[in-house]
Amino acid sequence: MKPVLIHTHFHKRSTGVTRSIENVLPFFELKYDTYLYGYGAKGRYIATIKLLKILFSKRAVVVHCHRNNEIIRLLFFRFLGAKFKLIATRHAETVPSALTMSLLKRTDKVVTLIKSMSEKLGIANTIVGHGVDIDVFAPKEKIRLKDCTQEHIILCAGRVRKAKGQAVLLEAAQVLRKYKNWALVIVGKIDKPAFLAELKAIVEKHEIKDQVYFVNETLNIISYYQASGIVVVPSFSEGFSLVTAEAMSCGCQVIATKNVGVHSSLISHTKNGYLVAAGNIEELKKLLLATIKNELPHLGEQARTEVIENWSAEIEAQNLIKVYTS
Repeated sequence: MKPVLIHTHFHKRSTGVTRSIENVLPFFELKYDTYLYGYGAKGRYIATIKLLKILFSKRAVVVHCHRNNEIIRLLFFRFLGAKFKLIATRHAETVPSALTMSLLKRTDKVVTLIKSMSEKLGIANTIVGHGVDIDVFAPKEKIRLKDCTQEHIILCAGRVRKAKGQAVLLEAAQVLRKYKNWALVIVGKIDKPAFLAELKAIVEKHEIKDQVYFVNETLNIISYYQASGIVVVPSFSEGFSLVTAEAMSCGCQVIATKNVGVHSSLISHTKNGYLVAAGNIEELKKLLLATIKNELPHLGEQARTEVIENWSAEIEAQNLIKVYTS
């Protein structure tokens, strides 16, 4: 009988954490009876009654949690006498709160995503970067975005907040004013309406209102990657930056901030993408202009090769299995 693997997801919105779980789950099925416990993600769900039956059986069980509320729930089951190995992934690079640290210390193994996150955590952990479903996140020709009249698209995807650097990107995007067939599409949930107003003021200042589109977060993000020639990830901080890996897997030309999240591990500057200092408007402006004018080579093919060889969901699953069985 196969051992059981259960990933938890108790979150209403689809986030990078959600996609990372969905990407990797199918690659466990040969080795484990694999389930998803909770709500908000795609997978084979297990009801609480069946979960408890398995947890209190003699089967080998691994439960992998991703948020504090999930760890608390599983620790309660353990308090009641359930036997299982508890794994937790820390998805944020910030220094954890006292509560988070207390919960992580009660798990059997802690997974982090990048080196800087690992070093900041302060307790033993194993680094396993996220992987991309390279068959789903793949290039596709002749994809056009609804309601976008321009032929050429620059995409920025992720939460709309100051730490994600959209204000820097919009300042640099003033170069679009002379290239009316180019558009900038910003896709993501808006944290604060006041910040959106600030972004729109930048758009008005540079007279590019007809070339900038704000789109709410969508489950159909793949089509946005596939329609875009350039993807910019101007973040000041990232837990991992799954957007960068997904965009590269789709064959996009990616410009991302150096030494942020996994950017400098994923991207070799001028070889499979381009790196820019966080907050450097002039540097980003020059890269955008050179790309628009075809003065830089398009590195989408090299970007996809990097993800296939080193950052696929299958590779992530193999590395996680090593954690589960160690």
